[in-house]
Amino acid sequence: MNIMVVEDSSRARHALSACISLHAGIQITAEAANGLEAISKIKNRPPDIVIMDMQMPVMDGLETTKIIKKRWPKVKVIVLTMYQNFRSEALSAGADAFLVKGCSMTELISTVYTVSQGKTTDNPQP
Repeated sequence: MNIMVVEDSSRARHALSACISLHAGIQITAEAANGLEAISKIKNRPPDIVIMDMQMPVMDGLETTKIIKKRWPKVKVIVLTMYQNFRSEALSAGADAFLVKGCSMTELISTVYTVSQGKTTDNPQP
């Protein structure tokens, strides 16, 4: 499956991409530093899944998720943010899963595989 990582911190984006790409069947096909850059890259090559930060400059994750789900409904979006209070907004915007930064890599990868099978996760976060 092809994944795009959207995260404004280049350090976090590269680290996340490196860790995720170590897992079987997963390929990082694009990275973006904000929502506008993500939309631009999706136009050329839509990924299967987008891992989306919420708080970013230029275009935030909520707006980006809404646009992705409207234009490319088959693209799955996993929100990965440090702001637990965005959960209901993210899911209302169309996110297929919501995770809080600091979750284990096992939980993130499990969520990627679950979402890739067309299932949604509604795991309550603390």
